[in-house]
Amino acid sequence: MLHSSVLARFGLLHRGLYIRQAKVPSSSQPLARPFSATVCLREIRDVAQLPPRVQPKYKGSSTSSLLSLQWPEPPRNVLIIPKFHAPQVTSSAVTFAKYVHNEYPNVNFVFERRVAAQVHESLPFPIYTADPSALHDKIDLVTTLGGDGTILRAASLFSLHSSVPPMLSFSMGSLGFLGEWKFEEYKRAWRQVYMSGSRVAVTDLQDPHTQAAVNRPSDDEEGLPLHDAWSHIRGKSMGHTRSSKVLLRHRLKVGVYDADGVNINGQLMPTSTAEPQQLLPPTPPELQTPTKRGEPMTKAFHAINELVIHRGPNPHLAIIDIYVNGRFLTEAVADGILVSTPTGSTAYSLSAGGSIMHPLVKTLLITPICARSLSFRPLGLPLNSRVVLKLSEKNRGRELEVSIDGKRKTGVTIGMEIRVEGEMVGRTPNGGWAGGVPCVIRSPANGNSAEDDDGWVGGLNGLLKFNYPFGDT
Repeated sequence: MLHSSVLARFGLLHRGLYIRQAKVPSSSQPLARPFSATVCLREIRDVAQLPPRVQPKYKGSSTSSLLSLQWPEPPRNVLIIPKFHAPQVTSSAVTFAKYVHNEYPNVNFVFERRVAAQVHESLPFPIYTADPSALHDKIDLVTTLGGDGTILRAASLFSLHSSVPPMLSFSMGSLGFLGEWKFEEYKRAWRQVYMSGSRVAVTDLQDPHTQAAVNRPSDDEEGLPLHDAWSHIRGKSMGHTRSSKVLLRHRLKVGVYDADGVNINGQLMPTSTAEPQQLLPPTPPELQTPTKRGEPMTKAFHAINELVIHRGPNPHLAIIDIYVNGRFLTEAVADGILVSTPTGSTAYSLSAGGSIMHPLVKTLLITPICARSLSFRPLGLPLNSRVVLKLSEKNRGRELEVSIDGKRKTGVTIGMEIRVEGEMVGRTPNGGWAGGVPCVIRSPANGNSAEDDDGWVGGLNGLLKFNYPFGDT
């Protein structure tokens, strides 16, 4: 090995490179072989180095209420979010990343900062990280490993945006009602998501790997070129008839306003002690639209489960005025009020006595928490309803707490109000999709597309024990 000063003289020292040289017989003889360099791979890079996000398309079907995932080109940047404080889950995330990297070397992996610091020494290739505000323009696909809370954490990273990447979720938590896949299925799950819309048909993973063959495209895909990154993929059979199915989960748009009518969403603070105690990132100036009063418009904060306003440690019941579409509905006297999505109907709202709603139903729910009046029952409203919650002047507590998906919170006092409405979804001018959280649904293992590919009923019976007989074990 040459001395470092000699290497530096010839410009051979470089950060991240280890340089090896063959033995030199004598100074007058040429080298036996040229220098070779190996990149130091166990490193963390900034997500800014990654290519821009690939926006998928979602197609409807006359035979299914779910959407079909269609990539215009293979996804490249994958955000992996494992459950916090679970070493076994973190180990599974490393296993998943290693497998995908070996089989699909063009895929880049992104982790949250604290997770990246834990796993980068276990991964023999570079990984990426960034603050949540920088993820939206880079992430093609999100993979979660954990329970429902992990999915909420993943969705909260995109809570200021109308477009959320598809989510592939593995159930590894205590309940996992939202998680579709078992982790032992990760090879099949990844294969289906990655190849979705590719029109490539190849042999099954259990058979010897063979060269990919292009399947006959559907009528609306005739003439479309096959992307080069798919042309040499080996493994499980896909094809244009087996695109991954997506359940689009509706969200709430939430705005918190002070007594002067000014949006104070920027003051929402994270609830988890595991996250940095920092405010939401400001809206970029180019995206700010002035209000009628000339003030900058703050982005809505999105919730996939619910918004809750509650009395917290206050000994008195909360008194909250509820308005729907500008009309006064009722004065609620209770521990609190929940405004939930159909997805959130199986969460806090269910525990408070709310109705269970299928996630495809376009509605939002108003559920009282321990109401004083026994006749105050949960309400279902159209998704586009505008709900306003105001602290009544009769409220004896000085401040109530507002929590959004359990991830962000703030305090509200008399004169302040919370405005909530359902997020509408639809196609964008460029053919993409805006609104909602697209969740990849587990497909039947035998590939029979005629089977019910919506696992909601199974989760309702198997996990929530719906209408479980009394006394049975």
